Amino acid sequence: MAAYHSCAFVALSTTLLFLLCASSFSLASAKGGFSVDLIHRDSPKSPFYNPSLTPSQRLVNALRRSINRLNHFSPAASPLSQDGLNQVEATLIMNRGEYLMEASIGTPPFPIKAIADTGSDLIWTQCKPCPSCYQQTDPLFDPKRSSTYKTLPCSSNQCVSLNGTCSSSNCQYSASYGDGSHSRGEFARETLTLGSTTGRNLAFPKTLIGCGHDNNGTFDEKSSGIVGLGGGNESLITQLGASIDGKFSHCLVSIQSQAKTTSKLNFGTNAVVSGSQVVSTPIVQGLYPETFYFLTVEAISVGDTKLAFPPSTFANGEGNIIIDSGTTLTFFPSDFYANLEAEVDKAIGKERMDVPNVPLSLCYKSSESEAEFKAPTLIVHFKGADVKLDAAHTFVRASEEAVCFAFAPTKSISIYGNLSQMDFLVGYDKKKQTVSFKPTDCTK
Repeated sequence: MAAYHSCAFVALSTTLLFLLCASSFSLASAKGGFSVDLIHRDSPKSPFYNPSLTPSQRLVNALRRSINRLNHFSPAASPLSQDGLNQVEATLIMNRGEYLMEASIGTPPFPIKAIADTGSDLIWTQCKPCPSCYQQTDPLFDPKRSSTYKTLPCSSNQCVSLNGTCSSSNCQYSASYGDGSHSRGEFARETLTLGSTTGRNLAFPKTLIGCGHDNNGTFDEKSSGIVGLGGGNESLITQLGASIDGKFSHCLVSIQSQAKTTSKLNFGTNAVVSGSQVVSTPIVQGLYPETFYFLTVEAISVGDTKLAFPPSTFANGEGNIIIDSGTTLTFFPSDFYANLEAEVDKAIGKERMDVPNVPLSLCYKSSESEAEFKAPTLIVHFKGADVKLDAAHTFVRASEEAVCFAFAPTKSISIYGNLSQMDFLVGYDKKKQTVSFKPTDCTK
């Protein structure tokens, strides 16, 4: 079989960037599982890496991206101002609060850099011709040069089920995001190639993608689209379906880690989360949009003090938080956050300080590392699962002399962000409809 040598970054709205190197691929089944590397935006391995920034400057930028990311879910969600601010694995790289994932599309494989996004469904990339596109550093995908590209006809049942529209007999899509960004183009079937951590790349023929000809908004010029990992019908997870047994997981390396290892995105048997320390909570069904993974938080404990978490406005009060790997901070309702902050502040008992240009309100002067900072353990009481967060998960270094509480208030939807997920193996099982957590050293 012919071999190809090319790499691409795909942004995963975690969101995560995911890099696929098509260096000898086969039309192999993903049965058994596989893994890909996840590359953090601020990693030296990332195309977004800026060596002139200090670690605290990179963190502040991530916090600002996190607030922007909140608009993806609800445009008026945050009261914060930026001015106040065989198994398969995939690699994720953070972009705008997201990770990037490496992938290739077409035959021969064409590398792309796209956002890996648990808050989106559609897989799309910018395509030629592109009369209205954001500026992109890398070349655009040209479907005419791929032997496996097939547009989805308007007459197909799938076009109707995808709520597609018709233009010149081709099924069209339109994707809009909470921050005002959009992508419009045509649905197509195309070969998607993912590179596993074993060096064996897997090709998935007839994957449904969007070929974007009108794309504008806050997209970064170093990325060329999105790979959706959400719960909807068009997402990569749903399309892989039975081949991965409905399972995927990720293990995000702590931002404090000095290790050179990357985070991992796992599929199939590689995504199984097992062992004595595993706790699981149900994914709440029947909520809109089905893209998001809704969980239920019942309370949060600060030491011996247990704070009841406000129920959702839905019929049974469940589904009051979204878990999202593309959002840096964890966001809670404003009133609840105020009570939580007060309890944490009382438990720490030190003098607070203001940190200019950092959009976090609870900060302390400290030269200690985040892990060494004396902070109370927080327990997030999900339905059926208690997740313990130590200081390494709850505080971040905002400057050389200050650490800050890595949570923030929101006027709308609550989000369980990636700082709270780092150094946990977080597994999604769409068959059982559960999310599982296991404390894990993600550098190993």
